[in-house]
Amino acid sequence: MAKEIFMPKLSSTMQVGTLLQWFKDEGDSVEVGDPLFEIMTDKINIEVEAYEEGILLKKYYEEDDEVPINHVVGYIGKADEKVPDSPPGEAGGKEIPTETESDSETEVEDEDKEDVFDTTPAERSLESSQASADPAAKTEKPRATPAARRVAKEEAVSLAEIQGSGPNGRIHQGDVMAFAESHAAPKATPLAAKVAEAEGVDLKGIEGSGSQGKIYRSDVEGAKKPVTQSSPPAAASGKRVKMEGIRKVVAERMLKSKTSAPHVTLTSEIDMTEVVSMRKQLLGSIEKQTGLRLSYTEILVKAVAQSLKRHKNINVSLEGNEIVYQDSVNIGLAVAVENGLLVPVVKNADQKGLAAITEECKALGKAARESKLKPDAMSGGTFTISNLGMYAIDAFTPVINQPESAILGVGRINEKPVGVNGAIVLRPMMVLSLSFDHRVIDGAPAAAFLTELKNILEQPYELLT
Repeated sequence: MAKEIFMPKLSSTMQVGTLLQWFKDEGDSVEVGDPLFEIMTDKINIEVEAYEEGILLKKYYEEDDEVPINHVVGYIGKADEKVPDSPPGEAGGKEIPTETESDSETEVEDEDKEDVFDTTPAERSLESSQASADPAAKTEKPRATPAARRVAKEEAVSLAEIQGSGPNGRIHQGDVMAFAESHAAPKATPLAAKVAEAEGVDLKGIEGSGSQGKIYRSDVEGAKKPVTQSSPPAAASGKRVKMEGIRKVVAERMLKSKTSAPHVTLTSEIDMTEVVSMRKQLLGSIEKQTGLRLSYTEILVKAVAQSLKRHKNINVSLEGNEIVYQDSVNIGLAVAVENGLLVPVVKNADQKGLAAITEECKALGKAARESKLKPDAMSGGTFTISNLGMYAIDAFTPVINQPESAILGVGRINEKPVGVNGAIVLRPMMVLSLSFDHRVIDGAPAAAFLTELKNILEQPYELLT
């Protein structure tokens, strides 16, 4: 019996996945563990492997298609097995609900039943009524990806007018956006439009001086005047790159965090003298155990985990109208990658020693930079550390990595003159910045946590117990 291939759910927030590419074609042999296709989620890009062996019998979706989680994207089976011509919907072969079974059968031809999944019951009812009124005029509906149909509705353009760039003329999201942009009517005031019509001026050739390029009467009258310059003005220069992939996801998540959570940031300056000394003493033994060098990041992870154990009201998240006090202490590490930021997670950091944390942090950082992080490695975080200590940055205000409620910004270690027992001496100082969601965490508990962390770092040998 042919086996279904599903769009997997790879995170608690994932609702759809964007299919980036297939690694197999219909008719290809598939072994267990073979990469089948690559998808982009709300967090990462990841390859989906085969759980069955056989022949790839059917691929229902193409590049750029957005597929809901648990929906069937294809079938694997024996070469002579029959599979549905259109995608059967959710896992288990359940169809996406329509008004009635007979309605869906009259609305689409067999080869294009996937269109049912892209319209609402009301829209399908209207189409059915129109088809009944004039069956002779019924024509094949344009083939388009779900993303293309969504954008076409948003932009109020007809798919029938668009030439698709995909196989067999299938319309992709980019085709719709290009069509909408090229056919967009210029924005103009009623008076400007009236003057342009009277003077025979094409509004499409006028650059408006108003908000978002809106055209005013003065713009139309200015366009009627003869051009005196000897050459046209230079076009705007500079490289333009579409915001997509990880960069787009990071942008959306940061905007949501800043606009939905009232951020408050507290700072504290830490004397790192004892941490510097302890690290020097531990370098040799940890390198002997792991083959890796202990960094300040691993010491910070351990110190933060210890502080969170003692201040459980910081290790929280907001879910709806409930504050969730997390049982585990899972520390996320913000890692800069090309075009974005990833946050792998050290699970149960409070239960691990510095050697184990060093191995895990190094492995996670390497996987992040090589785009090899598994979904589990980025899930379950309860608190995040963003370390810019390798740059000439003293302090900054980090943005909370939701659904967490707090994040720690780490600046560089820099020698400064400080007062110690009545004398001015040079000490390695570091600024920590704690940003927290004031809906969930009040100022006093946040200050107590940061003070606890300061005390641990200034007397760090308790981390070894």
